[in-house]
Amino acid sequence: MFTGIISDVGTIIRVTSTSAGREFVVRSAYDGLGDGESIACDGVCLTVREYAAETFTVAAVVTTLERTTLGGWTEGRRINTERAMALGDRLGGHLVSGHVDAVADVTRVAPKGDALLVDLALGAEWMPLMVPHGSVAVNGVSLTVNELVDGGLQISLIEYTLRHTMLGALRAGDHVNIEADLVGKFVQQLAAPYLPSTVHRQPSP
Repeated sequence: MFTGIISDVGTIIRVTSTSAGREFVVRSAYDGLGDGESIACDGVCLTVREYAAETFTVAAVVTTLERTTLGGWTEGRRINTERAMALGDRLGGHLVSGHVDAVADVTRVAPKGDALLVDLALGAEWMPLMVPHGSVAVNGVSLTVNELVDGGLQISLIEYTLRHTMLGALRAGDHVNIEADLVGKFVQQLAAPYLPSTVHRQPSP
């Protein structure tokens, strides 16, 4: 489980195909890592297979590559990373599982005063889970839905987020990993049998 508060920006220094899937070696400031530890990489929960003083290695299987942006990752890419939260930690963002629901397209990036507004095109099946001023994870970053726009949603990035994550580098045409609010997904799933058939139901993974 994660909180969406990015603790380091890592750099992919090697990408290889192995029997474990596509492996990514990430240069990182983390220390004290352990075998099997979970790290959210641009919002995708991955398992540490190997680690050294300044690097860790994770692998993604074909289903992960198909459902996230990882299929397009190359050497030199910088990614948002977060280690799994410890029981008793402050929950600074919101509950994030690291299980990506969809990939959204960046359609517009525009400054507005001291913020950077980013419009994201998202599949219609996920829009009922997007609530104005509700929570959403974008490339692993806990954010507030600024407003709903035609065909998607808008996020507003503050200066701190721009300095501590890679979201400030987004441009129109980029793709981002989206995880809808975890509590909202459970509520929707539990309520679905009691709602009219015209009400959206979350697709099966």
